[in-house]
Amino acid sequence: MNKLVIIINGQGGAGKDTLCEFAGEAFKITNISAITPIKAIASQHGWNGEKDPKSRKFLADLKQVFVGYNDLPFKYLTAEYEAFLHSPSQILFAHIRECEEIDKFRQAVHIPCVTLLIRRDGMVKKWGNGSDDNVENYTYDYVYDNNGTLEEAKKDFILFLQDIWDCVTGEPVSRHSEKLPERR
Repeated sequence: MNKLVIIINGQGGAGKDTLCEFAGEAFKITNISAITPIKAIASQHGWNGEKDPKSRKFLADLKQVFVGYNDLPFKYLTAEYEAFLHSPSQILFAHIRECEEIDKFRQAVHIPCVTLLIRRDGMVKKWGNGSDDNVENYTYDYVYDNNGTLEEAKKDFILFLQDIWDCVTGEPVSRHSEKLPERR
């Protein structure tokens, strides 16, 4: 079975998680994030899941400490990638913010891998931390403008993914849902 890794990024609130949920309705997906082990540590020490600028800076700073100390986020991502290779999933979405971390993970992936930026008009562009503030300072393979309604995005994003799959793998994907939009 063909598999594809999509390193996904975008400003906070751009709709990355929602779009991944939509993708899961049509494709067999796995969704991981480099910040997951950092959030687990932070929640053990007082962080309550807030997404305000102060909390986002705290998580970004803590992540950088662990990158420098033992590369915990990268180790987590590569372990999840290895599990994905042996799973029935077709697409792995890997949420990674920092340009150098995107490149490091991309080099570790030995199957087709692309980068994807999700944009949405009117989003906060400066959060006060390098991880969030530099999201658009990378040359992505694909950009998806998430400016429509939820219903429009659901249909359009699935078609967008189908086009990426076809382009990267050269083969049609076998999707697990019968309720899929018609191809354009």
